[in-house]
Amino acid sequence: MVSRLNLYVGVILLAVLPTAAARAMEPGDLTFTVTPELNGNAAPFSREMVLLRLHGVYKQPILLEEVIQPTLANFSWTQLGRDHWSRTKLPDGQSAIAFDRVIAIFPHHPGDFTIDPFVHRLTVNDVGERKVIDVRSRPVPLPVAAWTQKTGGPDAKEPWWLPARDVTVTDSWSPDPETVKVGETTRRVVTVEAQGMVAEGLPPRPVMRTRGILTFAGPVTRETVITPLGPVARATYQWDVRPAIDEVIPLDAIAIPWFDTVSRTMREAEIPARQIGGGLPDREEAPPAISASPVLIGAAGAAAFGLGLALIGVGSGRRRLRLDAASRRALRRAAAAGDAAAVRAVLAGAEPELARRWRERPDVAAGLAALDRAVYAPAGAPAPDLPGLARALSRAERVPAPAGLALDERLLPLDGGRAAH
Repeated sequence: MVSRLNLYVGVILLAVLPTAAARAMEPGDLTFTVTPELNGNAAPFSREMVLLRLHGVYKQPILLEEVIQPTLANFSWTQLGRDHWSRTKLPDGQSAIAFDRVIAIFPHHPGDFTIDPFVHRLTVNDVGERKVIDVRSRPVPLPVAAWTQKTGGPDAKEPWWLPARDVTVTDSWSPDPETVKVGETTRRVVTVEAQGMVAEGLPPRPVMRTRGILTFAGPVTRETVITPLGPVARATYQWDVRPAIDEVIPLDAIAIPWFDTVSRTMREAEIPARQIGGGLPDREEAPPAISASPVLIGAAGAAAFGLGLALIGVGSGRRRLRLDAASRRALRRAAAAGDAAAVRAVLAGAEPELARRWRERPDVAAGLAALDRAVYAPAGAPAPDLPGLARALSRAERVPAPAGLALDERLLPLDGGRAAH
């Protein structure tokens, strides 16, 4: 009994190639190939993904079709996306129909293997006669290399084996962990994205543990996005973090080793280090109103005035410069999205003195220079660590007051007045 799906496919194929074009079948009218796509044009390692691209070109009208797959005994496999049918023109100008399917296979262990033929079973119209024809691909040799480096590799228990074309890490917090206090909670969301693999190959949730915090792990979500260049795997890990002590708590960076399938070398991505507590809150709550007698108010004013004189004459005379809360939030959002131009746009609104202080810090100045090259260089340049740069630029800068101010000028902030000229 023919399935509804095959009937549906048959209707589409008949529409693509009209039966009026039916003619006697000739050798070469039906071709079917299987081509492995090797990373870096090298033999894969165990558990490294290899794409098999199935491609058929058929001159005859197709009524029904079915792909019969070999057992693939030494491999795990998954089909990526749906089959794709399209019209195509052959070099001699004839019309044909093209069939494409992509399968990802993962070898279990090293060895010399052969991909047995795939069979595309076609029901065709051969000059008005219905025929069932099996079109076979050729066997494909596929050697799988053994890992020879001293550490790592697909069979090591630690670290996690992560073969990919590229790996990126995005780290976001809400609210900023530097602003939370004892008993408050901030949520950390880390997204790991790997090009050239499926989501099931991404590592389990990293362990985030240190003295002085309580962590509550949230759900892990995984997805595989199919693109013209192959699959992109994405995993999102989530934690709710609550400080339990009233002090600055450092969180170490978490390294994620991965194998670059293009250069065939080990590399490392990183979930960046952060600190919990120790920063300035985005806003301070106004203290409750306290009724007081006129005598107390006058005494308090006199005391405040005296304290101001003492601070100006004897104290450090230092003040803080910092991006406002809205700019810090916009900066974090742009950095988390990897948008270098948006990060640069936020920084353009900074106070000139604050910008000057940034340029005086070698670590921050280097990040800003790399950011400018990424945004403005004609040929482009790699963006720096945007989340790390955003954290550095969100911190308050202590700026000493000019030493040469006269006493009445130092008092201007207390009375809001301007010096007479």
